[in-house]
Amino acid sequence: MKRLAYALLSSLLAAPFLLAQVADPPAADPAQSSKPPASSGDPAKGTSSFLGKDVPFLDPGSETLTWDGKSWNINNNRLFQARFEKYLNAPAEAAVQDKVYRDILRAILEKLAPSRVSPTSLDEAYQLLPKASDYEIDAHLCDALADAVYSVWQAKREDRRLAAANAAIDERIKKLEWNSQVASETRLRGAPPSNKAAAAAWQKEQALKRDLVMQPYATRLVEARATMLTNKAKREVSEVQTKIEFQALIVQLFLQRRFQHVLIGTRFYRNVFNDGDTLLRVSDDMKNLFASGTGMPPTVGLLDSMANEAIRDAAEGVKAFDFLRERNEMESATKRLAEAFVIGEYLPLLRTLPREAKRDALAFQQKANKLISALEVKDYALAESLVNELSATAKDFDSSKAMAAIETARTVSSMHLAKAKTAAVSGDAATLENELKQATEIWPRNPELADVSKLIFSQADVQQKALMDLDQLLSQKNYRQISDEKVRFIAAAALYPERQERLIEVLGDVQKIDAALIQATEISRRGDQAGAWEVVERISEEFPDDPKLNQKRADLTTQAADFVRTLRRAEALEEDGQTGSSLAWYLKAESIYPLSDYAQEGVTRLVNEIMPEANIHADVPAQ
Repeated sequence: MKRLAYALLSSLLAAPFLLAQVADPPAADPAQSSKPPASSGDPAKGTSSFLGKDVPFLDPGSETLTWDGKSWNINNNRLFQARFEKYLNAPAEAAVQDKVYRDILRAILEKLAPSRVSPTSLDEAYQLLPKASDYEIDAHLCDALADAVYSVWQAKREDRRLAAANAAIDERIKKLEWNSQVASETRLRGAPPSNKAAAAAWQKEQALKRDLVMQPYATRLVEARATMLTNKAKREVSEVQTKIEFQALIVQLFLQRRFQHVLIGTRFYRNVFNDGDTLLRVSDDMKNLFASGTGMPPTVGLLDSMANEAIRDAAEGVKAFDFLRERNEMESATKRLAEAFVIGEYLPLLRTLPREAKRDALAFQQKANKLISALEVKDYALAESLVNELSATAKDFDSSKAMAAIETARTVSSMHLAKAKTAAVSGDAATLENELKQATEIWPRNPELADVSKLIFSQADVQQKALMDLDQLLSQKNYRQISDEKVRFIAAAALYPERQERLIEVLGDVQKIDAALIQATEISRRGDQAGAWEVVERISEEFPDDPKLNQKRADLTTQAADFVRTLRRAEALEEDGQTGSSLAWYLKAESIYPLSDYAQEGVTRLVNEIMPEANIHADVPAQ
């Protein structure tokens, strides 16, 4: 059953509604950066069906999501990380109105409990639904439940009217049948003629007269029976339709992880439909999903039990988080909280968790992500510092992989530098260049590079030439060429702290640009051209002269032409002081690409300008 719950919850990725857990550091190979698992599915296989070509499924063991023939690790999804971090930064819902809302839901469930429900308590529970819907956190879901229950009651009233109408029609049919029978037995006065031909004509005339007498009764009898059949069909269709609508609402609430509302819906369902029919009328894909996950057909009772199990599982995860946090085991604690968040994001236990406790998990996750980034860019000094911090704050943090990567990089880089020293002494320029290049690629910021530079540039003219070239390229802001010849410049600037500091800054900037280009390429490969353009546009504001960056920016501007043109129009109008028009164009840009940071910043900026008393800030999380 738990496996099925995970599978159903995965379908919310349209919500998304999963998150990133703390990822393991990359393996010991320092030259290999961590990447998401490759797609294992074949997009050409299968036919389009429920939510894609197959049902989304999350494997909690490997933290891998499979959907539409593709697989990826949820740790690498920016949307998941953003949603989870928003939750970790949100305050606990401990206000009076939050408590009142939870009390209303609890009261509804108590009034609908199987051991206590009665016609009176059913009405009282129904009257509480609009009150619960008044609270923002409810998102008017209780209104939807109230509408569903009201629709059922309306259908039942119509059903009673149709039943009364059928009873009246049935009585009328009995009278018509009696009148028809009497009419068929009626004999007109007179005797048939003695002549055979005249007698036959007389008999035919008598039969025609009898048929004319019976015809009105027969016609009305057919009409009455047809009306009765129509009313019966209306009764059956009305009942089935209201059941399907109610069931669809319950399934939707389950997929939204609103498990308290699922329990309210299932309990109302059992009381308003008292015929014992709880089988869900869903598509074949959903039936197969239930059958493969539980071995049972989908029913309202199954959703009820799964919702209860999800609530229990999420509560257990929160308790485990509190226990592990007290024991300073933050890696496991963060993972347990993440798992509970995936299952029951809207449950009271998670919504009332103190912000201070959640911030501890956030601090650990941010350092863990920073460690992964440091290892990816081969900043092993920073990585070692972060490993020490994580080991101090989390007793259960596994530093073996990260330290293996750091120690391996340190050892291999030292070996190449030793060979470079030997080549420098022997005058082997080719070996010197090759070994120094490999040492720099493995650990660009290795402090031992300064020692090697003393041997490499024993001849002052070579060093001075490199320094002159470095100064010239710096004045020209030609950082790309400096990066291309970084081996020569790193060695030349090793004895000059100011130049060395400037060179390290330049190389870091180029790495930052390259990282942004790689990120934009990956985003563009997923078909998100506007998102890729925003990444490149943001970095180009800081480095407007980089040729590779400008080329990529031009390509993406063409690929996301509608979005870029709309955004530029909004910016131009804002510069001209046309606030209203600019705001409209910013909103249009946001409609083209809802995840746009530029559009959101523009909207926030203009709204603050129009209504400064609102004091809206984009970085303030919604309460």
